[in-house]
Amino acid sequence: MDDTQNALDGFRAGYPFALDDYQLEACEHLAAGRGVLVAAPTGAGKTVVGEFAVQLAVAQGRKCFYTTPIKALSNQKFHDLAARYGEDRVGLLTGDTTINGEAPVVVMTTEVLRNMIYAGSRTLDNLGFVVMDEVHYLADRFRGPVWEEVIISLADSVQLVALSATVSNAEEFGDWLAEVRGDVAVVVSERRPVPLFQHVMVGRRLVELFANQTDGAQVNPELLRIAKEESRGVRDDSRRPRGRSGNGRRTVGYGSGRYGGAAAHSRPQSGRSLVPRRDATVERLEASGLLPAIYFIFSRQGCDTAVGQLMQSGLRLTTAPERAALDEIAARHTQGLSPADLVALDYGRWSEALRCGIAAHHAGLLPGFKEAVEEAFAAGLVKVVFATETLALGINMPAKSVVLEKLVKYNGENHADITAGEYTQLTGRAGRRGIDVEGHAVVCWQPGLDPRALAGLASRRTYPLKSSFKPTYNMAVNLVATVGRERARGLLEQSYAQYQSDRSVVGVARTIARNKRDTDREWRRAGCDLGDFQEYARLRSRIGDLEADAARERRADRRSESIGVLRGLQPGDIIDIPAKRRRGWAVVIDPGNGPDGPQPTVMTADSQVVRLTVIDFPQPPQVVGRMKVPKHFDPRSPAFRRNLGAALRSKLEREQYEWQRPASELADEEAMAEIAQLRQQLRQHPCHGCPDREVHARAAEAALRIERETAVLQRQADRRSNTIAVRFDRVCSVLESMGYLTEGGQAVTGAGRMLTRIYSELDLVTAEAIRTGVLDGLSAPQLAAVLSSLVYESRGDRRPSRMPDRTSERAQTALRGLWRQVSLTERDHRLPSHAEPDIGFAEAIHHWTAGNALAEVLELSGLTAGDFVRWARQVVDLAGQVAEACDGELRRCCREAIDRIRRGVVDVAPLED
Repeated sequence: MDDTQNALDGFRAGYPFALDDYQLEACEHLAAGRGVLVAAPTGAGKTVVGEFAVQLAVAQGRKCFYTTPIKALSNQKFHDLAARYGEDRVGLLTGDTTINGEAPVVVMTTEVLRNMIYAGSRTLDNLGFVVMDEVHYLADRFRGPVWEEVIISLADSVQLVALSATVSNAEEFGDWLAEVRGDVAVVVSERRPVPLFQHVMVGRRLVELFANQTDGAQVNPELLRIAKEESRGVRDDSRRPRGRSGNGRRTVGYGSGRYGGAAAHSRPQSGRSLVPRRDATVERLEASGLLPAIYFIFSRQGCDTAVGQLMQSGLRLTTAPERAALDEIAARHTQGLSPADLVALDYGRWSEALRCGIAAHHAGLLPGFKEAVEEAFAAGLVKVVFATETLALGINMPAKSVVLEKLVKYNGENHADITAGEYTQLTGRAGRRGIDVEGHAVVCWQPGLDPRALAGLASRRTYPLKSSFKPTYNMAVNLVATVGRERARGLLEQSYAQYQSDRSVVGVARTIARNKRDTDREWRRAGCDLGDFQEYARLRSRIGDLEADAARERRADRRSESIGVLRGLQPGDIIDIPAKRRRGWAVVIDPGNGPDGPQPTVMTADSQVVRLTVIDFPQPPQVVGRMKVPKHFDPRSPAFRRNLGAALRSKLEREQYEWQRPASELADEEAMAEIAQLRQQLRQHPCHGCPDREVHARAAEAALRIERETAVLQRQADRRSNTIAVRFDRVCSVLESMGYLTEGGQAVTGAGRMLTRIYSELDLVTAEAIRTGVLDGLSAPQLAAVLSSLVYESRGDRRPSRMPDRTSERAQTALRGLWRQVSLTERDHRLPSHAEPDIGFAEAIHHWTAGNALAEVLELSGLTAGDFVRWARQVVDLAGQVAEACDGELRRCCREAIDRIRRGVVDVAPLED
């Protein structure tokens, strides 16, 4: 205990501030040899716990791996730890970059650690601690499964340090960690180290959201008044005719969501707009001493437009010394780019805005530009950053205030309100620990904004962590290769996804168990001295089921027959209506054949005009005769109805039609024969003569009813249980059928070993392309073009795309054929298919690999520089995987393509996903 306390005391002394209670608690658990899950708000200092794990590893002579979800965060953490412990003791591994990889402390992306585990890397020797920063990423559809693979595959001797944003189910996640990792303590903190105050920007005014900011209990009455006046104005406006108003100006209607619509301007009120201008908002924040600020706009184009608007307004937020420092940062992060590249990147406009303390931050920016913005913002030189929500994930860029322009964002399918968890994540950037005494969240007024709904959003902390884990082909072959099929299946059953699924059926399982006890009790009550009453009761139940089935089949047959007869009706047909409420004869006025089925309009013998549906014909109607109906018969005319009714009654009296039993009412002979046989068995059963037979029967019926309910619940539970293992079995079946696993799926074949190297979304299609020679004989640019279709995903509207030449087109056609074959095999094994290869990046990467200029490639692709670099790096990653998976000429061509792609903006780009 003394050694533990000494280690912790020495660690605490290295910080200029006192550690919070939750940080100390988590560190004490680590020092005692436990794993730990730390869930705390953004900016609360969770990484301190991870850094203590690093210190313990160094002190104990063991290794510590510090994993992050994205390369940019790994890069940032590498520099932080190297500054603290020295560059000789800290390494970096991100797949495409290796720095001091055998150091005692190594920062890496989670994918790199996953690949190490599968490869049985010697680098794992003497590993004592693994820190998983931003562990809530396991909910991410693309990266999340990797986290669970690592957690369930790490050696038992490794202490796990999981650092998460505040999630509402931290205890559940902690319980799962303890189940799969052993002794894991859960430390949760809801307290923000820097208090957060909430505001609404209304016009040019900054209005507090709560009447009392310290308790956040009551919404500011002024905001409620503003909302009420606005809604009254909208109601008044809605009474005006649409189009042009009396003064010649076009009137506009605004939609509104729960937290406010997406309109850009508001109806004027008292001569002023309620929706604030972007430049006015920044000026108000500057005047209030609330800069630097992160201004969230859920659109890349919106962020770039906002920078331009501020520049046009003449707003300048920096001093001369700050501008000089910004010039140095900009030059340093773009060194190595040619003058032509800088022109293509519109460097002049970007750097001029940066010098004024104004910048954008989103995935479309060149990584070098983005990293310069991050450094400048962290140094307090950039005063306002217009950012998409991606900035809220991982990168350390806290601000004094955070602005949310709207509370609605596009989620890839439609525009939806942001969730309470998203609001917490975004506003969590406000308030810099050790710098600010308070942080500020500002929401811009939008038409229809409901202050009460916003207050509920700001006061909730609901962010449930849900697993996105699912077995992939690469995962399956790696697990089978390393631990065998059965153990692999067992490992996957330990996943958090399965844990959550099992937890969801706990209530169902409890009900099933109770039902079984109740069933046993009722069967005991039904006991009979004369014989087996359970057998007798099941015989009675079987007879009832058969009779019900026969009746249902007869009804279905009759319904189908009725629809057929009704569809053939003609005006003037005389039919019988079998339904009790309208039973009798009628003449058809209009057959009424429409999309909802036949609905004939008829006149009955008492001159009533009615519209009928299939429900009125439990048995098919008989068409017994015909009569003339006037061509322009008007059912609303009393004279028409009177005359037709009299004609119908006269015909009925003359013809004397008789009701006939329709053929569909005849019982099914086979069913009736079986029922008769069972009834004979029932009469011969010993319990049939019991004087208390009906008393026993009531108890037996209760038991059978409970059994039926239990069967339904059991089917529900079966569908949810073993979901991961069932998917794994289906994945293995696909791999076995295609020759990647041996017969029976117990071992990996040569093709399977090749697949273990491929980690892309279309891993099996890629492996098939290697195995069948589709990629052979291509030049480096052609290979890059074909490989790009296996990683690229178009955003929004797709531009017209084509392959760059006939050779690559033939290869792409063959590749699409492989994708179809894999998709058909997946369908046969009840697995969802993956997205089709996308050639939207093929021409751009072909031209770039062939040596064309950046300006030409960007114009050709229509991509931003940041998107181009990101997708180019994805192609490099996949080419590297293919090179590792094959040999010979294809390997040489992959490496040539990598060398050709890594130039200019791609080569100088900092580590980025």
